[in-house]
Amino acid sequence: MTSATHSPLFPQVPDSADAVLAGLDPEQREVATALHGPVCVLAGAGTGKTRAITHRIAYGVRAGILQPASVLAVTFTNRAAGEMRGRLRQLGASGVQARTFHSAALRQLQFFWPKAVGGSLPRIVDRKIKLVADAAAACRIRLDRNELRDLTSEIEWSKVTQTVPADYAAAAAKSGRDVPRDPAEIAQLYAAYEDLKRDRAVIDFEDVLLLAVGILQDRHDIAEQVRAQYQHFVVDEYQDVSPLQQRLLELWLGDRDSLCVVGDASQTIYSFTGATPDHLLNFRTRHPGATVVKLVRDYRSTPQVVHLANGLLSQARGRAADHRLELISQREPGAEPVYTEYADEPAEAEGAARRIRALLADGVPASEIAVLFRTNSQSEIYEQALADAGVPYQLRGAERFFERTEVREAGAALRGAARFGGNDALLDDVVDLPSQVRAVLSTKGWTTQPPAGSGAARDRWESLAALVRLAEDFARAKPEATLADLVAELDERANAQHAPIVEGVTLASLHAAKGLEWDAVFLVGLAEGMMPITYAKTDEQIEEERRLLYVGVTRARVHLSLSWALSRSPGGRPNRRPSRFLDGLRPGSGVGAASRAAGGGPGGVERGSAGEGGAAPVAGRRPRKSRTPARCRVCGRTLTEAGELKLLRCEDCPSDMDEGLYERLREWRSVQAKQLGQPAYCVFTDKTLIAIAEAVPEDEGELARIPGVGVRKFHRFGAEVLAICAGQEGVRGAEGE
Repeated sequence: MTSATHSPLFPQVPDSADAVLAGLDPEQREVATALHGPVCVLAGAGTGKTRAITHRIAYGVRAGILQPASVLAVTFTNRAAGEMRGRLRQLGASGVQARTFHSAALRQLQFFWPKAVGGSLPRIVDRKIKLVADAAAACRIRLDRNELRDLTSEIEWSKVTQTVPADYAAAAAKSGRDVPRDPAEIAQLYAAYEDLKRDRAVIDFEDVLLLAVGILQDRHDIAEQVRAQYQHFVVDEYQDVSPLQQRLLELWLGDRDSLCVVGDASQTIYSFTGATPDHLLNFRTRHPGATVVKLVRDYRSTPQVVHLANGLLSQARGRAADHRLELISQREPGAEPVYTEYADEPAEAEGAARRIRALLADGVPASEIAVLFRTNSQSEIYEQALADAGVPYQLRGAERFFERTEVREAGAALRGAARFGGNDALLDDVVDLPSQVRAVLSTKGWTTQPPAGSGAARDRWESLAALVRLAEDFARAKPEATLADLVAELDERANAQHAPIVEGVTLASLHAAKGLEWDAVFLVGLAEGMMPITYAKTDEQIEEERRLLYVGVTRARVHLSLSWALSRSPGGRPNRRPSRFLDGLRPGSGVGAASRAAGGGPGGVERGSAGEGGAAPVAGRRPRKSRTPARCRVCGRTLTEAGELKLLRCEDCPSDMDEGLYERLREWRSVQAKQLGQPAYCVFTDKTLIAIAEAVPEDEGELARIPGVGVRKFHRFGAEVLAICAGQEGVRGAEGE
């Protein structure tokens, strides 16, 4: 009889510690064997980070270096924690704790509460929105359902950033938050909410972390007991850690350094919840002796998809962009990404549905296809287009359009107006169907202009605005249609989507798609105003929108389609333009820095850069399948570390740097940074200045070949750098920029 363990569902457990390492690439193996001291893994999308860290834990356990019960692996979702536990079992490392921050903190609270406080842990409220409503009533603040959701989010943000009510207004202003109400009023409600919780002896989700932090800070005996239990920590998705979670992690660690963190600053898309990549980016500063491993071999996506992802990030700015990873696809070449411009949104949805049907006919399973959009309000038109095309679908991370509370309420109001409209003064002065709908929905929160900022109020407005647009399109198609006809049309659409769906195309927002992947991905609605979203105003907000699109691109394994519409509805003015993020990437948009290889620092296995052996790849051209290994120009050893690749020598090999030139370059960089209002490393890093001072380039070609210069910086600073290298004095400033 064949053993069940030979089935793919029951893989064989490796028979030794060394067998655990079989099949890992060199960088993943470096992660797996780096078991001492702090370790930071910078892992690009699709590079096998979960594989690397689970094999690290399993190798440590199987080699007898780590005791299973002493390891705590922390991630952000129960699904990810469950997947990690499953992989560890398959590798013969059962007994390791893999939990979310909240799950681990709650377990400790329940155990230590009787000792630290006495009695049993207070009840955790299932939904805090009822408490927020009661607090608002106590403050005599009138809120509708959507405002309640927004203020609940503000309280959650305050708590994960460790902001008390008295400091809320200042903290919100400092962080640039687009607050839904007067900050003083929010602070008052927040304080009342905390008082209510105390009066009712309940705690909320964020209190689990706050109370765990409080106990570990105040009770050193309990902190030592926890530290005796857990001696080795692994944190996944470290770019999403909030200040509160970071504080808890520090208390778990104490003065030890057995910590491994994994993350990618280019996938930071939840800053509105309090997440920040600063802890990841500052890891080397906090732990100067840390081992840093970069995973850049992309096993998920084809070279064509990876090339687009790299090009997208090559345009990025800011601190996270300075630490971006340039991915190297490990897959066979596939189809080029498809860019499609449509006349209007219905045509875009129908075009996506047609292409999806073609993929289904070619044998791609429906469950391996996704349509991703920026806001949930965009889903309705794709729900309808897929339903019309007979393509099954499923929504992820959102209610179906016609099941949303505001849409149901709007439907009821329209139904009532259709039935009793003759006696409704609201409709006395309106004649055409769209005007009637706008009048009715104005009582439900629709206005001619959207509310400022994001949040529940904006989501509600977007849903109502979608109904207004549908009414306009319906009236254009059927000029004689009445309000009753529109209500019948809405009912028909809603009823057509009630059938249970088991297998189907995924419809999801870009945020909900994080952590998932499909064979074919359709990124839709990529027009200015939607990507980036209208209310993204600051540079930081724009860059987060770019990262959000990057996450969408890297969800695709083989097929990637990007599309936008020039107008909202058929016959409308074609006044939209494609997203600025596609400039230099899509055909016909010109060749710029975006179309060249990303210049934000090679990964652990990247072999050189565009300048090392010739010109950078041009938009649309496939990247080369292999690269010549970069070797130390002193000892000949193969180089893998980013800093060594910039210097083209080992860190400990002797330097022939021109010290005087290096100091002149540093002085010039300082002046540049001051005039640009940026940190010095945004001009050039120390490593790049050292590389320039060692090479002493005499012409543009020699300067361009120095890793770390990059296309954008070459065009901006090249002439001045060459002048300094030539010994010309007085080259200062960027007034001409």
